[in-house]
Amino acid sequence: MKTHLILTAAAAALALSGCGDKKETPAETTTVAGSETAPAPAASPPAMLASSTIAANLAASPDHKSLAAAVTQAGLVQTLSGAGPFTVFAPNDAAFVQVPPVTRDGWMRPAQKDVLASVLKYHVVPGKLTAADLSAKIAEGGGKAVLKTADGQDLAATKSGDAILLTSASGNKATVTQADVGQANGVVHVIDAVLVPKM
Repeated sequence: MKTHLILTAAAAALALSGCGDKKETPAETTTVAGSETAPAPAASPPAMLASSTIAANLAASPDHKSLAAAVTQAGLVQTLSGAGPFTVFAPNDAAFVQVPPVTRDGWMRPAQKDVLASVLKYHVVPGKLTAADLSAKIAEGGGKAVLKTADGQDLAATKSGDAILLTSASGNKATVTQADVGQANGVVHVIDAVLVPKM
């Protein structure tokens, strides 16, 4: 009886590992066979096209797959394709990995669409603010600028050496790692953490 159970478990494990192989092979084939080599230069953050919208550039960026998926799930593609202008603090994929999986997965559930939209709007400031504009506002504010986000909450900007540091309403911090990525409808500043508003 024990031998039968062991053989059944082994067969199930082999079947599952076989399924994993089947899932990976088409993805690899698609990547190799697809025409992804052509758009790759335009998809990297430094090569985001200034003639494209924020939504289109995020969707094309290899470093913003999580953010692009969240923008789509929250129903904000049309907004970020609009005339704007917008200043977007764009967390890269590494920033989303820092968010606990339970929270991250929860945001992506259809029932949490409004919560996700609120989190994403907290990364958007109406108007176009370059790094120089942000630095000037920080200097005018005596070392701190308070920005009003698209969801109506405050976001604090300060300087840490030459870097711009953002502090959310809930107290977590993000650093601008790449500033002034020009867009047709505003500007993107890449950040290293997901900013969490007050819920």
